[in-house]
Amino acid sequence: MITTLDILKKAKLSAPELLMADSETKNKALSFMADMLIEDTEKILEANKKDMEKAKGHISEVMLDRLMLNEQRIYDMAKGIREVSKLADPVGKVIKSVKRDDGLLIEKVSVPMGVIAIIYESRPNVTSDAAALCIKSGNACILRGGKEAFLSANAITEAMQEGLEKAGLDKDLVQLVQDTTHASANELMTAVGYVDILIPRGGANLIRACVENATVNCIQTGTGICHVYVDKDADLDKALNIIENAKTSRPSVCNAEEVCVVHKDVAQKFLPMLKKRLVDDRIEKGLKPVELRLDEKAIKIIDGTAAGEKDFDTEFLDYILAVKIADSDKDAIAHISAHSTGHSDAIVTENEKTADLFTMSVDSAAVYVNASTRFTDGGEFGLGCEMGISTQKLHARGPMGLEELNTYKYIIKGNGHTR
Repeated sequence: MITTLDILKKAKLSAPELLMADSETKNKALSFMADMLIEDTEKILEANKKDMEKAKGHISEVMLDRLMLNEQRIYDMAKGIREVSKLADPVGKVIKSVKRDDGLLIEKVSVPMGVIAIIYESRPNVTSDAAALCIKSGNACILRGGKEAFLSANAITEAMQEGLEKAGLDKDLVQLVQDTTHASANELMTAVGYVDILIPRGGANLIRACVENATVNCIQTGTGICHVYVDKDADLDKALNIIENAKTSRPSVCNAEEVCVVHKDVAQKFLPMLKKRLVDDRIEKGLKPVELRLDEKAIKIIDGTAAGEKDFDTEFLDYILAVKIADSDKDAIAHISAHSTGHSDAIVTENEKTADLFTMSVDSAAVYVNASTRFTDGGEFGLGCEMGISTQKLHARGPMGLEELNTYKYIIKGNGHTR
């Protein structure tokens, strides 16, 4: 088995080749990578079947859905790669240009990071998303997936490597770490001199481990404790539709709603509507109902589970929704500020002043007015696919696309200038 150190060395050696590649070459490579995913669909599905069989009984049904691949999902992965190929190349973009009075030209130019390492869990599609973004942004890519998805990720990586070789590029520009133990993750976290930036994608424990232990540059992609606040001036039917989508369309993703905050003036009317939509109606339709975990005020209005101490600080990634009643807009904002992970938070209101107060006061990467938090996604934001959702403020924030995978340098052009 190839060691993680060998992979690091190969990535470091191959990175300069991509730095010199023009947009046409990179786009051709992406096209071949997408083609090979489609061509190797049967092989990828066979590998995924083995992963699914091993994972059953060990991870939740919701997480199994994340792991599962089918022809449509592989097609969508290939489509995502092709969409990245159509985006503008960020490399070489002049961000700022200053020409001094003495004729010295100073340009701030976008350049690749170099080698990007991504540690992620049981989502095979991250493999292709991350690779596509790295190739287009001029970076070598080291992928370290979770053990549950290893065979799937390996088959996907091999297909993409074939695509790179067809385009005349080094297959080592995209590599998958073969060791799925904690040792390999720690090796990437401390690979100073090999890894230029580390991006973790996964649950709170993974992200915390990377942020606390990494000696290489690390971007914190936060967990999503996302809130929807139903203001006293909300259209309640609109609020129901938004909450239903934010909670139930795909509860296992980081932009799913985990907490519903309701203004006390509409709680008596709205909470029974919420219970009917998320619990009673879903049972009647044969769908899994949402477990409502209610604070001490909400539980006096509707039936549900009494919220525990940690329920407002938990990313459930399941059909569970914590519910709080707020005494005022400021109370709602204070609760969100105390418990949000800075990912995505929303308000439902028809009051423009209240909406402005919310958007200015809530310090999250994405703040919504009358829309579902489920839109926090690179594809939805016009970035193609995404590397992750950054919840920090330096150097990237929100969905990370191509531009966020570049840094910059200054290029100064003179004509014998001296100082």
